[in-house]
Amino acid sequence: MLGQYLIAFREALETALIAAIILSYLKRNGKAFLTRYVRVGIILATVASITFGALTWFIYEILSESFKLLFEALTAFIAVFVLSSMIYWMAIRGRYIREEVEKHVEVAASLSTRVSLISLSFVVAFREGFEMVLFITPFMLNDILPTLTGTLLGILTALFIAYGIFMFGMKINLQRFFYFTSILLILLAGGLAGYGVHELLEYYEQIGFKLGWLAEPAYKLNISADSPFHHKGLIGSVFAVMLGYTVSPEWARIIVHLLYLAITLPFIMWTYKKANKEGRRKVQGKISAWRQSCCERC
Repeated sequence: MLGQYLIAFREALETALIAAIILSYLKRNGKAFLTRYVRVGIILATVASITFGALTWFIYEILSESFKLLFEALTAFIAVFVLSSMIYWMAIRGRYIREEVEKHVEVAASLSTRVSLISLSFVVAFREGFEMVLFITPFMLNDILPTLTGTLLGILTALFIAYGIFMFGMKINLQRFFYFTSILLILLAGGLAGYGVHELLEYYEQIGFKLGWLAEPAYKLNISADSPFHHKGLIGSVFAVMLGYTVSPEWARIIVHLLYLAITLPFIMWTYKKANKEGRRKVQGKISAWRQSCCERC
């Protein structure tokens, strides 16, 4: 449930923050009467995201057992790719999210049309909703109740924090927040990559395709299935979602999992560090220009 909570919290907070930026921009510029169309777009995006999730579940239920394994592997790999892309985008553009959103809103609002604002808010909200559904699908296919519970709690927490930020002036360093949640999401994505490999290996086993030592267990922990430390137990399931923990992983699963972490984790940390340096240089440049302007006036 922790992994699902983190995914839902991150995606819902991004959506809420972007929606708040759009609404506050319209109000600051005397166009509060247009906010109703933003709300319409967000509602439509929410309905579309839920519909997409229901459709995914329906497709999964009508598949044969072997194709269910393939479907789970495919959704896991797609989720890892999209999740990694989103983390990278936030690392390089997260600090400029307000400026970029306001530029899009200015263009849409200048058209003075209902459709433009509805479309903008729909695209923004549906993108996050689509990503959320995509990320939680591999978990939902295996354990639906904890997944839905964690998702709901994550959304409610995100809405509460977003409301506090924009209504009561709560202070939060968004760049730092996105950095630490990105690290956690990378760990989660690594587990998802390993899980996708595991499902793919099971599919190959069912169709009689042999992968040799890659499909053999790298180790086996002497932990019974009814133990809370089993990967399906109360405690073990938390580590299974967040870290890809399992009592008997295959060699291929371990290789893919560790390879993903070894490449992605240092790269994202380096990207954030580089983005922070560029941000500080721009701030210092603006300060220097302002000081020079003041000196020239004096």
